[in-house]
Amino acid sequence: MRLHDLKPNEGAKRRRKRLGRGESSGTGKTAGRGHKGQKSRSGGGVRIGFEGGQMPIYRRLPKRGFNNAQFKTVYAVVNVGLLEERFEAGATIDEAALREAGIVKGRYDGLKVLGDGEISKALTVNADRVSASAKAKIEAAGGAVNTPAAE
Repeated sequence: MRLHDLKPNEGAKRRRKRLGRGESSGTGKTAGRGHKGQKSRSGGGVRIGFEGGQMPIYRRLPKRGFNNAQFKTVYAVVNVGLLEERFEAGATIDEAALREAGIVKGRYDGLKVLGDGEISKALTVNADRVSASAKAKIEAAGGAVNTPAAE
């Protein structure tokens, strides 16, 4: 099989429906919009949440309470098994090194190392949080763990 032999499955590709192109097309004249009314007009229709003048649900329901989610701390999570795979012995691991290696992407408030997997290389880990099992495994392999709380 070659690239020129590839083709989509039967029925996977359909032509777009061309509206208002003559009566015999099946969607001529009113172009599937019916007769008259707000939704038949160009630019017509109601805004999102409009319920025909009835008090909309977002105004009927009471607004109560406070949600603290916007203030939570989001950590980039990395397991020691991944550190074993991606880094050489003696490497210093921090958020910048993980971003360079393509392990951490996006916005985070800090870095947390967890203990899933095994580690045999001596690595220096600079992280905001380190689980007890991860710390034990890293130190057992001859590495060091530095956290802001310990400094």
